[in-house]
Amino acid sequence: MDTFYIMLQAHRGFAYLLLLLIAVFVVALLLTMFGYSGNISKFLRKSTLFTMIFFHLQALVGLVMLFFFSPGFKAAKEAGTLMSDSVSRHTYVEHPTAMIVAAVLLTILNKKFKTQDKLTMGNVIMGLIAVALMLWAFQWARLFG
Repeated sequence: MDTFYIMLQAHRGFAYLLLLLIAVFVVALLLTMFGYSGNISKFLRKSTLFTMIFFHLQALVGLVMLFFFSPGFKAAKEAGTLMSDSVSRHTYVEHPTAMIVAAVLLTILNKKFKTQDKLTMGNVIMGLIAVALMLWAFQWARLFG
């Protein structure tokens, strides 16, 4: 079996799990935000931690697959169409960049949730930006199409 195919299937499998974890994270964030006390719950801390861990694992698998095994990336780079073709640009540039930025935001958010007791609006906005970036850059057609 081809290494690229194995990594691609792992990347797709983790994508389903990541969608579930993102949904749990958003629910925990909204429950904490609209709760009476505004205290960061254990549920929010754990959901953020697990979302961050799997997001980093997904990013690592994706970056290794992209830079070392992807025949499409190598072909687009050699042909000079990496930035001129919108599909190649989204797949090989915008998708990884947005996912890395979202992973960094989740890491910062996880650290803030560990050290703070109250949920602030800045934390909520940072979490929603991370989720929005992930949903924008997500390869919906490749996963469900």
